[in-house]
Amino acid sequence: MIHENTQENDPRFANPLWNLPPYCFYRNVFLAAQDWWHEAFGPLPGVDPKHQNAMDFYSRQALDMFCPANFPLTNPTVLDRAVRSCGQSIVNGWRNWLDDLATTLTGVPREHDPFKVGETIAVTPGDVVFRNRLVELLRYHPKGSKVKKPPVFIVPAWIMKYYILDLSPQNSLVSYLVDQGFEVFCLSWKNPGSEDAELDLNDYLELGIRAPLNWLASEHDTNAVHAVGYCLGGTLLAIAAAAAARDGQGVFATLSLLASQTDFTEPGELGTFITEAQVAFLEDLMAEQGYLEAKQMAAAFQMLRPADLIWSRVIRHYLLGERSPINDLMAWNADATRMPARMHATYLRKLFLENALANRTYRVDGRRVSLTDIRAPMYCLATESDHVSPWTSVFKLLALTDTNVRFVLTNGGHNGGVISEPGHSGRHFRTLVKQEGTRFVGPDAWFEKETPEDGSWWPDWTTWLEGYSRQKKLSEAWSSLEKAPGTYVFD
Repeated sequence: MIHENTQENDPRFANPLWNLPPYCFYRNVFLAAQDWWHEAFGPLPGVDPKHQNAMDFYSRQALDMFCPANFPLTNPTVLDRAVRSCGQSIVNGWRNWLDDLATTLTGVPREHDPFKVGETIAVTPGDVVFRNRLVELLRYHPKGSKVKKPPVFIVPAWIMKYYILDLSPQNSLVSYLVDQGFEVFCLSWKNPGSEDAELDLNDYLELGIRAPLNWLASEHDTNAVHAVGYCLGGTLLAIAAAAAARDGQGVFATLSLLASQTDFTEPGELGTFITEAQVAFLEDLMAEQGYLEAKQMAAAFQMLRPADLIWSRVIRHYLLGERSPINDLMAWNADATRMPARMHATYLRKLFLENALANRTYRVDGRRVSLTDIRAPMYCLATESDHVSPWTSVFKLLALTDTNVRFVLTNGGHNGGVISEPGHSGRHFRTLVKQEGTRFVGPDAWFEKETPEDGSWWPDWTTWLEGYSRQKKLSEAWSSLEKAPGTYVFD
């Protein structure tokens, strides 16, 4: 387990005031204790690495609670702000706490104006062209008479609203693809309720991917697509592609997996929460309500990075009396979704606990699937600071497939690294091209020798897509059920 927080780079102690006594003493004692506990839970003979990582993880959660930055009397930044503002920062912090308490008790969130779905975010012009009980299919088409074919078919994760890929116009991946001349189809998942408790992972495959693709093929003669999967959507797309390849179907011209895992032996610290006992507990919990609440999943993700996602918020909002300016990504993040009980249990058991996809024991239509059957070229994106899909875990796709793979590692986190439009400052990425017959190179060795390229990964990806595309006349023979963003996004 690598710890990034040291005295030199721990952002909690970035203020020069921490170098003054007695605050430097508080800081140094805390960092020494942090190092001691890390060494204490280092490699131990006879201890399962997963149990060892769990002990290390929980010890750090407990230790982070006692960080001197979390308390007003031991945080010089807080005291300095209170003095300079003549106590106004304390008053503001108290008001912020009361506002958040009211939100928690009433369940009514603070307004995220000016970010409203369909008005300022998720505004790329499009139409709902297909709908079933689980998904709406949104169609976005480029201007002009020519379009690059095959179209792009996007499968977002069902744990999130689709418009993470269509935020504000300047950072919308959907809008960027349209501007590059691609016709784009994107799934918008329904937010499930108790009536959907029995939907399984294979139902998501059938209703979410196969049904829209079959409709496109039968109604509009679209027999191949550039398929794109994000996070869990990428895992499901990989399963769909393996099943299609097994059955001799060439529906996927290319596959692009964005921050998606296909091997779950090293899922990072998220694996700490996924044990047999914890999955059984979740199954009992979900059996009562029929689904997993969004806030229950969000709490698990926050625990992965408590210093960044919990304690930094406490310090900023309550101790310093500030309110973080709300951006489009934060507004989207607050618009979470639920997951059906049966589907989520299958996902945790089959993929996380059994690693069935990588082990070739996952079954679709009663028969096993294997990623080695996929022959469509693949584009695999990972992000350096991903705490949900660690990049070294995503990297394993190269060893699980026999097709050509372009692996790209960009800086940023699980969402910020993907939503990395051209012109975004401070962005860079590394690339690795694996062709059939190429020797496998480990992630660490590759990372050390590969020089990053400045800029966004988006142009690199669209250039790759264009290599497998052709120009065709744009068809206008489409009927619209309603305008994008549709209705499921508002559930």
